[in-house]
Amino acid sequence: MGLFDNIGKAAASVMPSGNRSTDVVFANLPDTFEQFCALPQAQLSSPADTAAMTVLALCFYPQDPALSTKMYEFLSGPRTINPAEHQFIRDRFRDKDYVPRSYFKGAVPVNDYKPSVPYTVTVSENPYTYQNEGYAKVLLSSGGADSPRFITLRKAKDGKWYLWEQFILVDIRAPESTNPWA
Repeated sequence: MGLFDNIGKAAASVMPSGNRSTDVVFANLPDTFEQFCALPQAQLSSPADTAAMTVLALCFYPQDPALSTKMYEFLSGPRTINPAEHQFIRDRFRDKDYVPRSYFKGAVPVNDYKPSVPYTVTVSENPYTYQNEGYAKVLLSSGGADSPRFITLRKAKDGKWYLWEQFILVDIRAPESTNPWA
């Protein structure tokens, strides 16, 4: 059994409100760009896969910004990342390396955003997800925020869903270990 044999399992459920939720599961986290690209989700065949891969790519930024940037650019496909977007990402990581981890299940302020294993990202759709043709606006829940954040994906001619814009690096509650009063 290979390292990635259990990766890529997804479970979908429909919530009473008509919203749909999909769990994208990573049994292990990749160590290299090649392993990242070998993940089943790297086929970018659904908005949920691309959104979960975006969380994964941004988690690498604190340890290896160059690797994270390469992953992010892969997910963006034919869209060129402009310098302002690179600067925005760089700015978001000043003293807040925990933000992308907060999108994994089990990662909450009281455990300093340590995710549960297997690493699971829940991606939700609502009635407005496919409002604009060729685009999908999906929602991700953070263990440190009261409301979900969104990622917009765009479907290219090759049938893949590429990262168009993300709003998941916004501020969330700080880890408990940083609370000077507790």
